[in-house]
Amino acid sequence: MTGINRTELAARIAADIPVGAYVNLGIGAPTLVADHLPAERNITLHTENGMLGMGPAAEGSEIDPDLINAGKIPVTELPGASYFHHADSFGMMRGGHLDVCVLGAFQVSVGGDLANWHTGAPDAIPAVGGAMDLAIGAKSVWVMMDLLTRDGVAKLVEACAYPLTGVACVNRVYTDLAVFAVGPDGASVIETFGDTTIDDLRELTGLALTE
Repeated sequence: MTGINRTELAARIAADIPVGAYVNLGIGAPTLVADHLPAERNITLHTENGMLGMGPAAEGSEIDPDLINAGKIPVTELPGASYFHHADSFGMMRGGHLDVCVLGAFQVSVGGDLANWHTGAPDAIPAVGGAMDLAIGAKSVWVMMDLLTRDGVAKLVEACAYPLTGVACVNRVYTDLAVFAVGPDGASVIETFGDTTIDDLRELTGLALTE
């Protein structure tokens, strides 16, 4: 079974972001989406540490140690970029001013519940950051993740076993094998990648996926 890699998945997500949208990209893999947003689409990136107008990741001489995203990765700024207090940044998130956020996840349920801050393992370090604020505040919540864990266990599940970040908050799940819509009607397959079939996905997840 073949799918796509993270760079290709980031480009696929970027293609779905509406022109003119205000978007927050969560730490980790979602930050790759920033590298696939052409300037002519006028998409404004918000980072919760207090910036609007974030550009792609900084490289070489572009790196400024004071200019980082929420994941502490050096980034660039676009013309018109602005900086503000952390509290104002969270006010934007909680106040419904972001059109889309893209987050990573440990698990997502078919009903759209999100678990992305703690596995509950005794030696795990919980790190919720601003994820709860984004999960309830953004107009659309998308998840970017591998469909399976390293142990081959599906991360799209009937019900999350890990502590929740948000309830019924996720709209869409982008994985290396397929894109899913989730919500009150359960999970449906929007698109498959490579030679993956919907029957393959049903077998991997054990879910009654619809087309």
